[in-house]
Amino acid sequence: MKKLYLLFLFLTITSFSQNNLTTTLSLEEYIGYVKKFHPVIKQAELITSTNEAKLLKARGAFDPKIEVDHNKKQFKETEYYNKLNSTFKIPTWYGIELKGSYENNSGQYLNPEFNTPENGLYSAGVSVSLAKNLFMNKRMATLKQAKLYVKQGKLEQQLAVNDILFDAITTYLQWLQYYQSYEVYNDYYTNADTRLKNVIKSFKAGDKPAVDTLEANINLKNRELDLEKSRIKYVKSTLELANYLWIGNNIPMELKDNMIPDTNTISKIDTILNSSVGTLFSDDFSNHPKMKLLDLKRKNLKINKQLKVNNLLPQVDFQYNFLSSKIDNIDAFDAANYKSSLQVSIPLFLRKSRGDLKLANIKLQDIDFEIESTKVSLQNKIKATEQEIDSYQKQNDILKNLVNDYTTLVKSEERKFFLGESSVFLINYREVKLIESKLKEIKNQFEYAKTKGNLLRLLGNLNNL
Repeated sequence: MKKLYLLFLFLTITSFSQNNLTTTLSLEEYIGYVKKFHPVIKQAELITSTNEAKLLKARGAFDPKIEVDHNKKQFKETEYYNKLNSTFKIPTWYGIELKGSYENNSGQYLNPEFNTPENGLYSAGVSVSLAKNLFMNKRMATLKQAKLYVKQGKLEQQLAVNDILFDAITTYLQWLQYYQSYEVYNDYYTNADTRLKNVIKSFKAGDKPAVDTLEANINLKNRELDLEKSRIKYVKSTLELANYLWIGNNIPMELKDNMIPDTNTISKIDTILNSSVGTLFSDDFSNHPKMKLLDLKRKNLKINKQLKVNNLLPQVDFQYNFLSSKIDNIDAFDAANYKSSLQVSIPLFLRKSRGDLKLANIKLQDIDFEIESTKVSLQNKIKATEQEIDSYQKQNDILKNLVNDYTTLVKSEERKFFLGESSVFLINYREVKLIESKLKEIKNQFEYAKTKGNLLRLLGNLNNL
């Protein structure tokens, strides 16, 4: 087990060095391992397996069947009766059943109608439903529905994987966001520490007042507090990311402290997700997995309706069997020797059947409404998501300019400070605004990439990564 774990680390952390340098886990690698090893992904695959088992079970209703019925009564050395009846039945798709049987009965007190020739009596015939259950019956409906369930299972699996991958990608992007935020705070904590040391040197040289050292020290403490807050967020996001990383045999992976996200992920997000907003959206939702799933559910309900319509018909069961005492020749079966039966059953009011049919029609209307509302909802959500992506792109351009302007402003203020024309307070104030702008830019990039993933989730395309 430990060898497998070490092998996994060796294969996935390709940039590992003996000097314990930071190593990068890219979004592509991460998605690959989530799809291959995550238990919930494997659990989603069970949906299809379960429905395939249901299909196999439904096919069993059409399996040929052998039945043997043997009854014997012996009392005080008298054989009252000895009855043997064996039957071979072959169900067919429609309400027709092929039958072959052998009957051999004897006994002192045997009912005369059960009398057979000495070597027994053979029969071959058919049992057919002439009205109810002829073109639709529960056995046929169950098999048809089971076939639809297999298709539904594949779509349900696709949608389940789609949602899991979106959650996994969002977790990675959040990990990246908190890492970049931590790096920002770390850089400016270093700046604050350097500034404090420089101000102390200037104070000792008599160039700066003592209050500037206090101002610089307070700023350092604030940076240290912000750094610690960002560190714990980054640690928590790392642990959340680890929830999605597994190796073979359902072994969870623990990320090492030197593992970091790929900071170039946002610039490559279209390539990673195989997405281009201009080509993703289409008004045709016929191939959308959610719409396909609803369409299959509608077909399932239509089968149910056909079964309820079938129940309105009268029950008319007819059986006809050719009889023969010999089996060595097919010509031994003569039309003059036969056994037949006709059973008719007609409910007078059909209230139960009519009620079931009404409920089936209501369910069909309900699924029709759901199909239309889901289609409109998907269209609007996708259009809204496209607008979000456009907005985040514009916001990103604005934030980049703001970061550049604030950077220039801070550098200018620092030059003025060392020339004696500014103060530590002004530098800190400018720097706070710069940090806020950088954090806004990082968060905006996170929202941009997350919305790209959400667009693919809405389109049902994430499982194609």
